[in-house]
Amino acid sequence: MTWLAAIGFWTRQQLAALGRGARLLLQMLALLPACLARFRLVGEQIHFLGNYSLAIIGVSGLFVGFVLGLQGYYTLQRYGSAEALGLLVALSLLRELGPVVTALLFAGRAGTALTAEIGLMKAGEQLTAMEMMAVSPVRRILAPRFWAGVVAMPLLAAVFSAVGVIGGWVVGVLLIGVDGGAFWGQMQDGVDWWYDLANGVIKSIVFGVAVTFVALYQGYSAKPTPEGVSRATTRTVVVASLAVLGLDFLLTASMFSI
Repeated sequence: MTWLAAIGFWTRQQLAALGRGARLLLQMLALLPACLARFRLVGEQIHFLGNYSLAIIGVSGLFVGFVLGLQGYYTLQRYGSAEALGLLVALSLLRELGPVVTALLFAGRAGTALTAEIGLMKAGEQLTAMEMMAVSPVRRILAPRFWAGVVAMPLLAAVFSAVGVIGGWVVGVLLIGVDGGAFWGQMQDGVDWWYDLANGVIKSIVFGVAVTFVALYQGYSAKPTPEGVSRATTRTVVVASLAVLGLDFLLTASMFSI
């Protein structure tokens, strides 16, 4: 019965971790008024998470737009609909690629930085020292970073989509020769503010909550050793990426079934 005991022990550990994570998430959500009262802390983290991720987001969005312009043109050309290239690029970015790719890049750049930062604070006993001084680490350290990630993700997704559209325009209009008026006109007529823009924003907010929470939880629960921080950083990328892809399916299924 050793294997049965091992399965039971592992299951109990996972349920305990799930409970700790849910309690931590509720605490950070409840601390929104306190974070708004001291918005300077949140603003500093928005700069850290958003501004330092802007370069990789912009460059990635540009190249994704290039690829969409090329692939979309050669696909639409078969059906005589090359003028709809702008609509294809915009819908692909706003509905799916913008929020999803931004979240994956955000997990790899900002998520790992958050996990390493919190994990090193724990390894250096800084969080314990704060608790000894009656200062809540969740209130002072985790909550501002959490809400900064929630704010930064939609902004980065918007930058990714905008730069991607410009990349598609450069390839489609300037290089291939698609009519510029048709490119922008089809996009303007075909993009719906709710099914496309609003749904993309909702996705990016949900992904921001998921990625930032996973990063903070992994750092806060990491073993206070260099090896523990390293493993927590790796888990952040894996868990956050899987969470983004799973939530993308659920959100897409629910949004387009309404």
